[in-house]
Amino acid sequence: MRKGFLKKLLINIVFVLLIIVALGLIFNRQIKNEMIKSYQPKITRKAVVQAEKRAKQQSKRHKRNVSYNFKKVKSLDFQTAARARMSTNQIEVIGEILLPKSHIHLPIGMGVANNTLALAAGTMRPNQKMGKGNYPLAGHHMVNPHVLFGPLYFKTKVGDRVYLSNMSRVYQYKVYQRKFIAATRVDVVRQTKKPIVTLITCDATGAGRLMIRGKLQKSFKISQATPKLKRALLGPVNN
Repeated sequence: MRKGFLKKLLINIVFVLLIIVALGLIFNRQIKNEMIKSYQPKITRKAVVQAEKRAKQQSKRHKRNVSYNFKKVKSLDFQTAARARMSTNQIEVIGEILLPKSHIHLPIGMGVANNTLALAAGTMRPNQKMGKGNYPLAGHHMVNPHVLFGPLYFKTKVGDRVYLSNMSRVYQYKVYQRKFIAATRVDVVRQTKKPIVTLITCDATGAGRLMIRGKLQKSFKISQATPKLKRALLGPVNN
């Protein structure tokens, strides 16, 4: 009788586990998106300075967490998102990006390592400087139009404003170009004489890229921002 009870209990446990796995597969995308959106840190000037210092010194932490190898960038699956969410200290945060009309508000991390791109926009070259030449950023295009760089595809238009901040100054750009390009167009990452921002994400097929470019209009201290803009920049990202 005891054997029969144990057998029945084991069958019930296996059945429950199968249901949990099935639900996980069904709601995989929703869970992944919520996991990404739950990352809402407040970016501080202190954190930015520390990340910049580690980059300058080429510390072990910097070398371990920062990569500019585009060939190693993978599509954002559930496992990558979960791993990144549990290892947020691996993102070398150097600022934030805000597109008010597109409802994009993300941390900017150094490089395009998978952990970084799972939760932030990533710089595409070493030693990028906001407001100086070309400032290219990469981000994942999600099916959900509210996650990471998904809104670039669904919402961003010519004329929209883009704000970058290193938590000391704010750099205001105005979008002047929205263009689909081949994934092989690495030239768009190169330095330019004119101060621009270049935002790159996948197109709907995943084979090509969407490029958004903006011209620098002005820069100012974060303390001189309008109350609404200051509240946004000093508050948590991704909310």
